[in-house]
Amino acid sequence: MQTTTDPTPLRRPIGILYEHPQWFTPLFAELDRRGIPYEPIDANRLRYDPSITDPGYSLIVNRMSPSSWLRNSRTAVFSTLDYLRYLEDVGVPVINGSLAYGHEISKARQLRLLERLGVAHPRARVINHADEAVAAAYGLTYPVLVKPNIGGSGAGIVSFESPAEFRRAADADEFELGPDHTALVQEHLTPVGNSIVRVEFLDGEFLYAIRISLMPNSFNLCPADYCELPGVADGVSGRGLPIEGYQPPESVIREAGRALTATGADLGGVEYLIDERTGEASFYDINALSNFVADAPTVIGFDPFINLVDFIVERARTSEYATV
Repeated sequence: MQTTTDPTPLRRPIGILYEHPQWFTPLFAELDRRGIPYEPIDANRLRYDPSITDPGYSLIVNRMSPSSWLRNSRTAVFSTLDYLRYLEDVGVPVINGSLAYGHEISKARQLRLLERLGVAHPRARVINHADEAVAAAYGLTYPVLVKPNIGGSGAGIVSFESPAEFRRAADADEFELGPDHTALVQEHLTPVGNSIVRVEFLDGEFLYAIRISLMPNSFNLCPADYCELPGVADGVSGRGLPIEGYQPPESVIREAGRALTATGADLGGVEYLIDERTGEASFYDINALSNFVADAPTVIGFDPFINLVDFIVERARTSEYATV
């Protein structure tokens, strides 16, 4: 494959902050294909000197996954936030910086943001102890679910059909509260068509959307390769159910984009479902990390990593660090 020649070569490498190397193989491959200088930065092995005001990067791309706590990387979730703040403080441009990442690792913060924006979402309350769960669920419509504040491919989410079942689990302290020991008690809405939609954005613009069919008794909606199961082939995911390209209504795209922009994210995905009770869109998750759908050319008709690298290179080229 011929490598694209950059008409304005970068004098400094782009730093790619990542945690799961397999998820970023397509990104690294596209950077290699174009001959773009970059340096992978493993979030699990961070080392930096806060006294240094010029780390030597043209740009940092934050691709840290909040689900790292499921892979024995709990400390990286929190140390990454300090690293991003350091970079921003010394003036290094960051794609999906500390503001976006702060929302990425807090469903509670997302909940408040959706409430403030007036974006429709499932009713939920925040707890930091199982003893508070029953009181938190008061007034919510069952079924309700408990989800860790720091997400990860549906890990730790459990749904309960009745108050009695919920109380038994609370009394037995069976809830997974995640690495920050915080969780949401949330109404579990039934989606029309037993599917959800994920809307992806890049630089404030709609990139694509996919509709994901739900597996019974599973909350793992990750559409990318290496999400514990094989990837997509001919529009069928390793989860055994279809993932397909989808065009949401313009009103839904606007609401999703408004929510993502409010987090400070330069790219990311917003998930919603159509509530069977109301027939309306309800937004329940904001993701500043976009792994993109597997076999994208088949599913959505193009390779979004090309668009992503176009954006990264242009942002790096125009940064002050790229020209010193």
